[in-house]
Amino acid sequence: MPRPLLTALLVSATVLTGCEVGPNYKRPSAPTPASNQYREIQGWTPADPNADAVVKTDWWTLFDDPVLNDLEQRVVVNNQTLAADLAAYQQARAILSEQEAALWPTLSGTGDSRVTFSSGGRTVGASGVVLGSAGAARPIPIYTMELGATWEPDLWGRVRRLIENARANAQANLALLNNARLSAQMELAADYIALRQLDEEKRIDDATVKAYETSLTITRNKFLAGNAAQSDVDQAETQLTSERAAATALGQQRAQMEDAIAVLIGRPADLSIPPAPWTLKPVDVPPGLPSTLLQRRPDVAAAERQAAAASAEIGVATAGFFPSVTLTGAGGTETQAISHLFNPQTFFWNAGASAVETVFNAGLTVAQVRAARAFYNEAVANYRQTALTAFGQVEDNLAAQRVLAAEQPDLQASVRSADDAVRVTLNEYNAGTVDYTSVVVAQATALAAHNAELQLEASRLTTTVDLIVALGGGWNEANLKGR
Repeated sequence: MPRPLLTALLVSATVLTGCEVGPNYKRPSAPTPASNQYREIQGWTPADPNADAVVKTDWWTLFDDPVLNDLEQRVVVNNQTLAADLAAYQQARAILSEQEAALWPTLSGTGDSRVTFSSGGRTVGASGVVLGSAGAARPIPIYTMELGATWEPDLWGRVRRLIENARANAQANLALLNNARLSAQMELAADYIALRQLDEEKRIDDATVKAYETSLTITRNKFLAGNAAQSDVDQAETQLTSERAAATALGQQRAQMEDAIAVLIGRPADLSIPPAPWTLKPVDVPPGLPSTLLQRRPDVAAAERQAAAASAEIGVATAGFFPSVTLTGAGGTETQAISHLFNPQTFFWNAGASAVETVFNAGLTVAQVRAARAFYNEAVANYRQTALTAFGQVEDNLAAQRVLAAEQPDLQASVRSADDAVRVTLNEYNAGTVDYTSVVVAQATALAAHNAELQLEASRLTTTVDLIVALGGGWNEANLKGR
């Protein structure tokens, strides 16, 4: 190829690499509350607002439980689901590096040493260089070193769109990794709350068993004194044995919860967490403004990055309408004497260019562009739905917090009344003014009231965890920048 023409192609390729076909991505709009305020927050002020509650990535420390703190640290390190998600992110980063490498020429170097036998005439090397002549057949050594280059300039931005796609996919994988980590932390916190709830249920049941044993002793004494019927003794025994069985069943449930926690932290199912008193307390979590939620949820960020990746694919498909140009070049040295390998007289070079344009493919490229646009529209719809779900989860948990907090004083009053009723009924039974059935009913009511109050406290804790996670658990979209 004439040198002026090759120079013109190089200059043209350099200029055209600034072009990128296909749409330039803009973040899709997402539905947000018009008032920029959560509906459930209106008229409700947290009793003890903690401004740092939603900005801490170690949000579980708000519950001030050392055992929970230790388990949460271990779930991040040892959870195998998170390990798989981390590997997926690392793979996405490697793919990004692969696409970035396509912007640069491919260089290759070769070296060759061979012997040619000549019986006369000229000896011409592989590069066309005349190496010498000989009158008689004799071996002629030939030494060659060559450096070649191949470059397909990114005339229409296809490679840059592939890089955009790979980068957005890598960011989406990172956001999904953070979302999976947050989900595992949430599940662990919920399981730990359930474990401590079972511990407290066991304490309540043990205290109830002791109370029932006392009632049985009183009833037997009254029966022996002729002041109670055998049926009273039978009722007292039935009540006691039933409660003992219920207390024993709690042990199995607790073991299952320990096993669930062991799986989350990536350990064999031999984890042992000693029983502990019920000390967990719900905390007030200010939700902030809805306009900031979309930047604080890793699942929303992942959906948005997937939309960005889909947008880049439109440009990749659109580039199929345009020709591709490949530039090649090679240079090196070839000689009979290895000592002359780097003499200027032994150097040679060549260069060339080729272009390929699809003339007919039965509408394949058109179909690929249509498919890419449809895939982008699907990704945008998924992003908007994820945003709607995020707002709904925050509203649901705010409502649950409000209702449960309002319900707790009534349940606490119910517990006090039920305990008073047990004391009064036992005194009346001892005085012979009521039958034992009244005692059984009063004790059963008191046990149910205690368990209901405990269940509400556990629900408030779980709802607090759910709200923190719904708000992003301290994560921020800025974590994706530079990835």
